[in-house]
Amino acid sequence: MLYVGLVFGVVAGNLAAHAAALDTLRVYIATILLIIPALLGARLLFVASEWKYYRRNPRRIWNRSDGGFMMYGAVPVMLLCSIPLLRAMHLGFGAFWDVSTFTILVGMIFTRVGCLLNGCCCGRETRSWFGIPLPNTRGIWLRRVPTQVLEAACAALLLIAAMIIWRHTPFPGALFLLIMLSYASARLLLELVREHANRGRQFRVAYAISVVFVVTSISALAVYWR
Repeated sequence: MLYVGLVFGVVAGNLAAHAAALDTLRVYIATILLIIPALLGARLLFVASEWKYYRRNPRRIWNRSDGGFMMYGAVPVMLLCSIPLLRAMHLGFGAFWDVSTFTILVGMIFTRVGCLLNGCCCGRETRSWFGIPLPNTRGIWLRRVPTQVLEAACAALLLIAAMIIWRHTPFPGALFLLIMLSYASARLLLELVREHANRGRQFRVAYAISVVFVVTSISALAVYWR
């Protein structure tokens, strides 16, 4: 599902680049190149958040069958790597990331379906009507908050919102900032209902990065909106 999400995400980004009258070939090449550091960053942040385990099992750090990626590790790495890459390819930074917003959101929808099938990123046990019998990665079935479904639905709603407001944003890059602000705010709430062992390191890392994304997005919007 991660692979399917990447494929459809790249297609969505290419369609958005065409609609924005950007050079679609350059956008396509830049996106493909940035996927590599994105996957590395997502994996390394997950490993760092579970370092207590991987320190004892270093051979499993790059074991693909283990799974384990954190999107929050991908975006900052992509942003940093994109600065020299986009300059070399003569693509506008803000315009490219507005287009990449569609890539990220479409990819997220499929990836969260994969999380649902795998049992990772699962929700906490609940007795409310909202709960659904779901497993975690250890195969323990409980009535849980369907966090993977909620996050996929959040990405779908943000995708629709992005298509509506894109033409009305005040400057290149504003769409990306608005969507990241909205997603990070929603993620703050979702982290509260995810299953975390004693509110472990993954929870603290995801919560801290969500706060950083919210503050950074608001600050950048406040500066550039004028």
